[in-house]
Amino acid sequence: MMKWLFYNALEINDSAVNILGDETLRIIAKEIADKVRSNATIDWTIRESARAKLMVLVRRTLNKYGYPPDKQPKAIETVLKQAELLADYWA
Repeated sequence: MMKWLFYNALEINDSAVNILGDETLRIIAKEIADKVRSNATIDWTIRESARAKLMVLVRRTLNKYGYPPDKQPKAIETVLKQAELLADYWA
């Protein structure tokens, strides 16, 4: 379920869908969901260092799969917002 939230964050970029395709976006979303879940701490929404670490993990994953660099900031922002909403569920 959670990977679909992240998929939606990635899918909002039409150029990413056109360049990478639906299946690659699903793979990216699953990988991001797994990384965010395994690295989320109880206070990660508060601590800037924990948030920065998650941003780096998401950015590296996007780079790994060739997600358009000019669209990454918006995708990262959306993923982190969704992760914040799920923080209580994961804690």
